[in-house]
Amino acid sequence: MDAIDVGLVETDGHSHVIAHGGRGYAYPADLRSALGTVVADRDLAAYDPLLDIEAGVTQAHADAIAQFMVDEGLTRADVDLIGLHGQTVFHDPARQVTRQLGDGHAVARQLGIDTVYRFRHADVAAGGQGAPLAPLYHRALAHHLPKPLMVLNLGGVANVTWLGTDAENDVIAFDTGPASALIDDFVRHRTGAAYDEGGALAASGHVDEAMLARFMAHPYFQLPAPKSLDRNDFHRLTREIETLSTIDGAATLTAFTVESIAASLHQVPIPPERWVVGGGGRHNRAMMQRLATRLGVAVDPVEAVGWDGDFLEAHCFGYLAVRSVMGLPLSLPGTTGIAKAMTGGELAKA
Repeated sequence: MDAIDVGLVETDGHSHVIAHGGRGYAYPADLRSALGTVVADRDLAAYDPLLDIEAGVTQAHADAIAQFMVDEGLTRADVDLIGLHGQTVFHDPARQVTRQLGDGHAVARQLGIDTVYRFRHADVAAGGQGAPLAPLYHRALAHHLPKPLMVLNLGGVANVTWLGTDAENDVIAFDTGPASALIDDFVRHRTGAAYDEGGALAASGHVDEAMLARFMAHPYFQLPAPKSLDRNDFHRLTREIETLSTIDGAATLTAFTVESIAASLHQVPIPPERWVVGGGGRHNRAMMQRLATRLGVAVDPVEAVGWDGDFLEAHCFGYLAVRSVMGLPLSLPGTTGIAKAMTGGELAKA
């Protein structure tokens, strides 16, 4: 919920991908506050109609896309398709429920551009995890890079894509555990700041090793991949973090993220030779340094291989929108646990 990211990508839906940058547009403060309330209440997020909030989210996305087009000097004729992921407020594939607010039909009507949305729903309805959906985009971007390679996204939740070769069935992906959500919420509660800038708090504190061991005993880390999480799944587990000082709490939560990422190595057949890291968490120096020490191989921000780390997922859903209208797979057995490769998304015509 930091902002609405809008990116422009040129692609054939296969390995031709040219990313043309992006911009972030903040949610209106009242809408962001309302979304925070919804996300914190699982029953509300899962079952309430949320008509007014969804209308607000839809309008905020349409406004962001329209402003991006103005800022980039684009006309409607320059854009063939919009991929609208929307705002996730609830994700529980075990109950076959996933919810991303955002009305593709309303966006298509307002902007006059065909829009693909509801990317995750078909996969979840068919028994898949519905997440992560970025692996096929990672594969397209990484087709020329040495393998095996691990792509790590540090968003609210951390997820990985293991790429063994360029073969379609040589992709494994799953959510590893927490990333920035726990740390951000803890720091916001303690200090009022939105996040631990640069990992400064964590770098000043000490890890409570006993508490970390209790966190890592959570059964999620023993589940086989593919698997996925809601951003709030570990909040109850980590309530005892409130007994620590601010710096020690930040250090312990950062270590929790790193250890849960390291545990992902048990899920892949060959350890990667290199990790490339996207998402806002790559700016957390304390986390990146701890990751490199713990993993013992190169751990680099995705910019080191020429990718746009700030708008990787925005570009991803443009790429997936093209694959959707072409009827190409968005998910594979190794990425969401679906029985066979399947497409997804729904097309709203302008």
